[in-house]
Amino acid sequence: MSPVTTEPVKPASPARPVTHSVVLIEGDGIGPEISAAVRLILDAAAAPIAWQPAVAGGRAFAAGVGTGVPADTVALIEQTRLVLKAPLETPVGHGGKSANVTLRKLFEMYANIRPVKELPGVTTPFSGRGIDLVIVRENVEDLYAGIEHMQTPDTAQALKLITRRGSAKIARAAFELARREGRGRVTAVHKANILKLTEGLFKRTVEAVARDYPDINADDMIVDACAHKLVVAPEQIDVAVMTNMNGDILSDLAAGLVGGLGLAASANIGDHAAMFEAVHGSAPDIAGRGLANPTAFLQAALMLLRHLGETEQAMRIEAALALTLTEGRVLTGDLARGRGVAPSSTMAFAEAVAANLARIDMSELPVVTPAATPDAPAPRPLPGRPAPLPDRLVVETRADTGFDLFFEVEDGDPAALGAELTALAEATPFRLKHLSNRGTAVWPGDAARTELTPHWRARFLCRSDAAAPHETDQGFDDAAALALIGQIGRRYRWMHVEKLAAFNGADAFSRDQGEA
Repeated sequence: MSPVTTEPVKPASPARPVTHSVVLIEGDGIGPEISAAVRLILDAAAAPIAWQPAVAGGRAFAAGVGTGVPADTVALIEQTRLVLKAPLETPVGHGGKSANVTLRKLFEMYANIRPVKELPGVTTPFSGRGIDLVIVRENVEDLYAGIEHMQTPDTAQALKLITRRGSAKIARAAFELARREGRGRVTAVHKANILKLTEGLFKRTVEAVARDYPDINADDMIVDACAHKLVVAPEQIDVAVMTNMNGDILSDLAAGLVGGLGLAASANIGDHAAMFEAVHGSAPDIAGRGLANPTAFLQAALMLLRHLGETEQAMRIEAALALTLTEGRVLTGDLARGRGVAPSSTMAFAEAVAANLARIDMSELPVVTPAATPDAPAPRPLPGRPAPLPDRLVVETRADTGFDLFFEVEDGDPAALGAELTALAEATPFRLKHLSNRGTAVWPGDAARTELTPHWRARFLCRSDAAAPHETDQGFDDAAALALIGQIGRRYRWMHVEKLAAFNGADAFSRDQGEA
């Protein structure tokens, strides 16, 4: 319950000098409305922030800025290293890249922090379960690197990139957050049972980092099992750290447990900048109508205040928000539904929260020291102090053992293609091991049950001594490989080649389904 005084209202503390310069991106759609509402509340609380307005998203795209982030906005962020950002329009299925992703990647904001906690006065099917968890999502790698190609007119490829350094940084952010908030467990969420190299590298790296935090329990969970756990027993999740796409999906699922995206906020933390934002979209269908709920953006502002060390300010505003939600007299339409009150406008809700600040008795709030700040998103950026890497793989022997060639053939016959490519490789240092189509081996063997597409992969291996498969007789001959690719290219269109490697005698590449 919020600490409310029944004594005469205490005079507000005198405004303190401005100490923090923060870039404010008002965004698109409902962005300007919720930005104005949150500024009203922070101003009423005398939050020591000097706002630096900047543009990104829809207005930037409309002005011809292909990235959606103008150069002057980038320059402002470089100066302040702090951003409070409302939702931005993102082209869907066409056009430029997401301005949201561009901002995160430009400033290497590698840690996305998504707290998930029940709010008073917000009833959901999960109310009363004590949900209080944090999802820590890697923010710049994985499929969200956005490296895609149309390899044929009907086949698209996306590269999933996972690095040891990126995995170590996000793992360390998760363990530091757990330690700072007094949480007891960090769970690595992954799909390493299928993606053994990419998601497997992430899992192994988190496990290596965990050794530096013996005071925190560490375990792991397959991502689909985690999705099930979030719905069946969310109170059993404490801090969950995961790769980018898994984190994007599960953090939205988790937000639904405590009231939805309209209440959810996130922090994007890096060594050079930190950005705080509402999770929901720009909602252009209700823009300008005073219907938007500013709670998520206010929650983002509270994360910003805690990040700045303005913990008492954040706690006071949070208590005023809780009081407003609990009393339920002034609520936006989404919050008023089913509570028997007429919906209020965006600004009316903000004014109610601001008015309730005067009813909060700070002496009733918990005393918090900087070392135990509740709900703090992550340590503040520390330039020049990259997270140390865990133990790296010691590579004693390394060999290039062959290559995969991706090529296009309409209505290809596996047996005929296999015979033709085998003959082309006959006089080269390479032999055709197999052909695959969409990750399934189709030659040699029976491909009758596989629906074939024009997108093929041929795996060529160096001819070698069968007793020592990773110690080639001739080594990898780049010129011969290029010559063989050229011969194949005179018959079929090839679009991608990938060298195959072995580290310490073990294959460093995946096998196809059904590969012998």
